[in-house]
Amino acid sequence: MASLLKVSQSVAKLSKNNNIFQTYNIFRHASTAQAEAKSLLLNVPPTKVTTLSNGIRVATEDWGSQTATVGIWIDAGSRYENAKNNGVAHFMEHMAFKGTGKRTQSQLEIEVENLGAQLNAYTSREQTVFYSKCLAKDVPNAIEILSDIIQNAKLGEAEIERERGVILREMQEVESNLQEVVFDHLHAIAYQGTPLANTILGPTENIKSINASDLRSYLDNHYKASRIVVAGAGGVNHEELVKLAEGNLSKLNNTYPGEIPSVTPCRFTGSEIRVRDDSLPLAHVAIAVESAGWTDPDTLTLMVASTLMGAWDRSQASAKQNATNLARASGEGNFCHSYQSFNTCYKDTGLWGVYFVSDPLTIDDMMFQIQQEFMRLCNSVTEGEVERAKALLIPNTFLQLDTTTAVCEDIGRQLLCYGRRLPPHELTHRISSITAKNVKDVCYKYLYDRCPAVAAVGPVENLPDYNVIRSQMYWLRV
Repeated sequence: MASLLKVSQSVAKLSKNNNIFQTYNIFRHASTAQAEAKSLLLNVPPTKVTTLSNGIRVATEDWGSQTATVGIWIDAGSRYENAKNNGVAHFMEHMAFKGTGKRTQSQLEIEVENLGAQLNAYTSREQTVFYSKCLAKDVPNAIEILSDIIQNAKLGEAEIERERGVILREMQEVESNLQEVVFDHLHAIAYQGTPLANTILGPTENIKSINASDLRSYLDNHYKASRIVVAGAGGVNHEELVKLAEGNLSKLNNTYPGEIPSVTPCRFTGSEIRVRDDSLPLAHVAIAVESAGWTDPDTLTLMVASTLMGAWDRSQASAKQNATNLARASGEGNFCHSYQSFNTCYKDTGLWGVYFVSDPLTIDDMMFQIQQEFMRLCNSVTEGEVERAKALLIPNTFLQLDTTTAVCEDIGRQLLCYGRRLPPHELTHRISSITAKNVKDVCYKYLYDRCPAVAAVGPVENLPDYNVIRSQMYWLRV
């Protein structure tokens, strides 16, 4: 399901002119993609799920291939932290590869290299993931290694100090990625006073003070059986993976030494943050409203609306030939260098909006075009546009699941978010059932006359005042 977040970028790849032949060409390409997606759906093996006695869920999609991806998904991320320990989840991700009770760091690296496998991990606001891509015959070794690093991390003082420096350098790298900076600012002002406002890496002062006791406390209170999904895709036999999980993860329990972690209720705040830096050549801006969580029935309709907003940058074909209204308007008017729509989902909330990069003098024009498109989605989007968006969304959703790693991630994430994996036919049916009226109703619910969150970095002097931006979130009717 998370692969849907990338789909909006595909909108700008289809072109359209204002004549019947170009329109036919779009739907011909979309129909071809849909046909490919349908052929894929016919051959998709079922996702099997088994719950172990201690609460761990094991899920697989067996392709019978020579390679496989297996991983451990943990319902724990920066959202479960507080101001004092913000950054500990990401710090723990780093420490997992620095040696265990039975393997030193060098032994771990040599063992993985000898398998010809890949070992990786990442931390998000709601999840921590450890996974390995390997040959199908090496799945038992991969599961044993993954189980070892999440249960028996050594957390030595020397290793902690070394990783402290690595994370601080990583923070400097993130600060040079202005898109990451803008989205961190966007979360900070949209969810003020809640853990969702925190960054994943945490503040510098926390990174400098986190110690082995903090890491051990976090492990003991978050890496619990009922919060874990073991997922596999590719050459993975379900029964064998269940046995491997039982053999390697049976010691995990659901006894909490402290308070049971829970999701702090979100509180969206319409507001803005501007970090003016005239030394930068371009302005980076994001505008978003609060959207729906993963399990909300409005989520897929918002995804169709995001696809209607589309994405575009100057390296692509002429904007005049783009099928998306906003792309044509922003490209023909030279209002931006690039833009992309987004729909970031969490368990109980989300951010829906547009991120764009523009010259300092055209920020106000681009913001006006975006908000006009917001209002058009609420009031006058057509059935033909919605059909085109669905024709893009459905095949791109499934065509992105073309590797064992992508499928494994999809399985693990969906089980944590939904409690099950949505069957492809169900997802297809739900998207296909969306109409223009549904899009208008849902956009009216989330967009119309709502206070947006705005984050801007760079030469942003010409960004309209927040009150002006707020006034463009509705149309006066005569």
